[in-house]
Amino acid sequence: MGSTYILGIESSCDETAAAVVRSGEQIVSSIVASQIATHQPYGGVVPELASREHLRAIVPVVRQALAEAAKTYESIDGLAVTQGPGLAGALLVGISYSKALAFALDKPLIAVNHLEGHIHAVLLEEKQKGNRELRFPLLALVVSGGHTHLYLAEQRAEGWSYENIGHTRDDAAGEAFDKVAKLLGLGYPGGPVIDRLSKHGDPRAVKFPPSQIKHPDRRKVQKTFLSEKNRAKGAAEVTRQPAEHSAARASDRRFDFSYSGIKTAVLRYVETHHLAASIEARRRALASAAKPQLDDYLALSDRETLNLIASFQRAMVGDLVGKTLAAAREFDVATLFVTGGVAANQELRETFAREAAQEALPVFFPSRPLSTDNAAMIAAAAYPKFLAGQFAPMDFSAEAGLALK
Repeated sequence: MGSTYILGIESSCDETAAAVVRSGEQIVSSIVASQIATHQPYGGVVPELASREHLRAIVPVVRQALAEAAKTYESIDGLAVTQGPGLAGALLVGISYSKALAFALDKPLIAVNHLEGHIHAVLLEEKQKGNRELRFPLLALVVSGGHTHLYLAEQRAEGWSYENIGHTRDDAAGEAFDKVAKLLGLGYPGGPVIDRLSKHGDPRAVKFPPSQIKHPDRRKVQKTFLSEKNRAKGAAEVTRQPAEHSAARASDRRFDFSYSGIKTAVLRYVETHHLAASIEARRRALASAAKPQLDDYLALSDRETLNLIASFQRAMVGDLVGKTLAAAREFDVATLFVTGGVAANQELRETFAREAAQEALPVFFPSRPLSTDNAAMIAAAAYPKFLAGQFAPMDFSAEAGLALK
């Protein structure tokens, strides 16, 4: 089979992206238009503004991706677009544009789950390096501003299947980084700033208790209640089965996360140590700087603040690494992927590499450009679906809470 060129389009949050990928393994072009400057004054992504910026950027971004790939609209073989999860209005911009383009060009359109895209960002780059042999079972941690999920991934023929064995019960890890950065007057996006400043503080200075999840997962409880309600007699029969026949399924052995507690702990520390005045002074000073550099942040951060930042990051990294490796041991996985925007965090990478090596577990990360949202990963994830003829019907729509299966 000859080369297949897929034009990928991504608009799930605050990056408008387009890319051309050849046969799922070579990035021919990749363009990302960031909206950081638009959302910075608000300390986070404003959905309505994100949708408006996508409308402005999508046509020029796609044209640039095609131009850099030396391709025309007619010469691509198919299109791929993010269907979800993400912001509904933002997703609809990419989907509406992709539908119109696919219809006008009479080209197949593939709908891609954003989370699967992050997993395929690792696969894409490993293929580019010539690493085509992966050992299974494979565990993937997808950790970003909107997601913290653990998936057991398996390749079946040309396609992939996923089983979720853990997710955050409240804030995603990247969201916690951004909210704590905002609380400390460090601006947006906060994750990269915290990562850089953490090297200048004492990570043992502030003791954050490990997250404890005491309540059951409400989504799981609701599902169990409904199933038992619909098959009361069958459920009664199940309870009479011998114990050896009721081994827990993988999805019953969960490794969930929770980050609202540590966010609250930082807030309490700020209040009890009377840091509000210094935080407000730092916020005003950074707001007046066009492009603050590391030295600017350091000059505006006292030792106590730097210690708090370092301790917060160490606690976050410790929780992510600890729970992920516990899941890896539980399911006896042979390969670990760590992907998503937070995978760009230097301490997270170093800690995963060190601790996974102690367990002889190979761990793979995407490059930093492919850690954050991009369209190359969407085009790469679409390639197996293209080969299998899994094309989207023209009446599909955005799914803000789309699950990965």
